[in-house]
Amino acid sequence: MKSLLLIVDLQKSFVNDKTRKLSIKIEQLIESDKFDLIAFTRFINSEESLWVNKLNFKGCLTEEEKQIVIDTKDYKVFDKSIYTALNKELREYIKENNIDKIYLCGLDTNACVFKTAVDLFENNYNVYVLQDYCMSNNGIKYHKFAIDNLKILIGKDSIL
Repeated sequence: MKSLLLIVDLQKSFVNDKTRKLSIKIEQLIESDKFDLIAFTRFINSEESLWVNKLNFKGCLTEEEKQIVIDTKDYKVFDKSIYTALNKELREYIKENNIDKIYLCGLDTNACVFKTAVDLFENNYNVYVLQDYCMSNNGIKYHKFAIDNLKILIGKDSIL
C-alpha cells in the first residue's frame, strides 16, 4: 500500500500575503521524500459558474490565474470545477495505485481542503490534513476554524 500527498489548489488566484509562504513549505515537503506519490489539484472556473455569478469570485478564469505556483514536474494534476477533489478520476487513481493513506495540504483550508477531507473520510479513505501546510487566503482565523471543525468531523488524529 502507498501514501499520496495531494496538494490542493496551490494556484496564482489563491496566493496573497496570507498564503505566499505556503508554496515554499510545500516544496520542502515534496523534497522530503516522505510520500510514495504526489499529485496536485487545479480549480478551473468559468464565466457561467456559480462562483462567478453567485459568489462574485472571478479567479481561476485565465490561464495565468489557473497556474499552480510551484513546479508540478511529472506529477499527476487533477482538474476540478467544484470544491472537492474527490471525483471519479481521483478514485480510479487511488485504486490503481493501491493508495491507503492520503495526506492533504494546500489552499484554502476552509473550502477545497475542508470539503476534500470530509468527502474522503465519508468515502472510507484514510485521510490526514497537514495543518501546517494549509492556509486560507482569508487568513489564519479561517484556517484555524476549519482545522477545529475537521478535528470534530474526521477525527483529531487525522489532523497532523
